[in-house]
Amino acid sequence: MVGPRRRAARRVLGAALALTAGAALAACSSPHTAPVASTTHSDQRSPAVPSSRPLPNQTSPNQRPPTPRPSSRAATPPSTIWHPSPGLTWQWQLTEPVDTTVDAQVYDIDGADNSTDVVATLHAADRKVICYVNTGAYESFRADAGRFPTSVLGSPNGWPGERWLDIRQWRVLRPIMAARFADCASKGFDAVEADNVDGYENDSGFPLTAADQLTYNRMLAALAHDDHLAIGLKNDVDQVPDLLPDFDFAIDEQCVEYAECGQLAPFTAAGKAVFHVEYSLPLSEFCPQTAPLHFSSMKKNTALDAPRWPCP
Repeated sequence: MVGPRRRAARRVLGAALALTAGAALAACSSPHTAPVASTTHSDQRSPAVPSSRPLPNQTSPNQRPPTPRPSSRAATPPSTIWHPSPGLTWQWQLTEPVDTTVDAQVYDIDGADNSTDVVATLHAADRKVICYVNTGAYESFRADAGRFPTSVLGSPNGWPGERWLDIRQWRVLRPIMAARFADCASKGFDAVEADNVDGYENDSGFPLTAADQLTYNRMLAALAHDDHLAIGLKNDVDQVPDLLPDFDFAIDEQCVEYAECGQLAPFTAAGKAVFHVEYSLPLSEFCPQTAPLHFSSMKKNTALDAPRWPCP
């Protein structure tokens, strides 16, 4: 039986990037008891190798893909899509069954493994619910795995049964992701967490570029909004300046440990939530750093099971 979905691969940062976070603020004490630190994984990213010639389905760095697919619904005013504001409390559980009793305003759960009933239960408790979807990597254990042609399957991304996708072939991937987002919408989810949207910074097996990633990520944002869903930018901190207008919030792992929280500050400055977790650092080390940025921060086990230790 395949284990639960975990977090995306992380890059090893150089000293120069680490300097952008600034000096750590004074540590604070916490009434919460932190769990025993779990072992995390770290994948070395390789610099993107530019393609010698563009593929037929590639676009230029400044060109967005056309509207991903026509919608049968009426045009949706931006006000009808959920816009999570900074400071909301959240729970991130990608194991099953979901503990629906956690005192958090926002839940992030697996979209394929959870039913309409789970979403309805959370809504009845006045929770907003985010639908986890792996948009940048193939998963052999998903029901729609047979829809992915072998031409889009790249290198393993470090998790069992997963391989990076060739996002340059966004025309091939678009209907697959559209169906996944539509499933989230049909179950009543309020938003989508699009995971693994930074393949260009990893050893994907393809010569992906930053421009390829921008095109693909903007396509995902358009698909989500077409289904009346908000969408969160996951970990792709280097492209925040370009993607901030397209995404409604951010989800980040270990921005304190990897010295990149400052790159996410434009989200909260724009009134958009940043849902943040650390795995190995104590609350007293990261909470004082993210509180001034108005991040929704907590500590989690790497299994992303029910326990959580939020910042006070």
